[in-house]
Amino acid sequence: MDYVVKIGGSLLDHPEELRRLCATLGGLATEVGFLVVPGGGWFADAVREAHRTLGISDRAAHEMALLAMDQYGLLLADITPGSVTTRDLEGAREARARELLPILLPYSMASKASEIPASWDATSDSVSAYVAKLVGARRLVLVKDVDGIFDKDPKVDPSAVLLERIKASELLEMECGCVDRLLPELLISWGIVCYVVSGLHPDRVERVLRGEGARATIVEPY
Repeated sequence: MDYVVKIGGSLLDHPEELRRLCATLGGLATEVGFLVVPGGGWFADAVREAHRTLGISDRAAHEMALLAMDQYGLLLADITPGSVTTRDLEGAREARARELLPILLPYSMASKASEIPASWDATSDSVSAYVAKLVGARRLVLVKDVDGIFDKDPKVDPSAVLLERIKASELLEMECGCVDRLLPELLISWGIVCYVVSGLHPDRVERVLRGEGARATIVEPY
């Protein structure tokens, strides 16, 4: 597997763009070796609210958030042509052998993983890095609703500059809201290169998966 691609839950707020992205990824499945990991989106937001208002335990919230990823994965499979869901890597490899796009439902694999703590510091970003480690993919693509990582919040400061390349060690020192806090440590530990790219522009995601230049941020592990 060349890439692990995480489709962020924020794209649920952009249904037409999400459908175009899924169509693009489905069409690439016969040409590029990758699997999809879902984000959490609205489903995980409900867990966060339950955690905040009902005081459920961190462990319960963690497992519920992983199940939220499974729910989003089922949704993605329903709108992605040529895709199939799987709960393990063997199923992902079988799907690839049949030229289908595997969409991993991660609860079974990640719920007991010691590398992923029961904390909101580790979200689907870190889960997708964990999957990349297991499958042996050296490149992780985080598809979000932003162009990449900026030097400051572009929603607050219009002078914010897109960082085309950044080291994971530098990212550790930044207040970056578009990736989770644990991710940089995992990229360093496992030597994974990470791309942050906008799913609102499916052509950019396609270019990244084809190894071509695109507007995005590359996070280097060293």
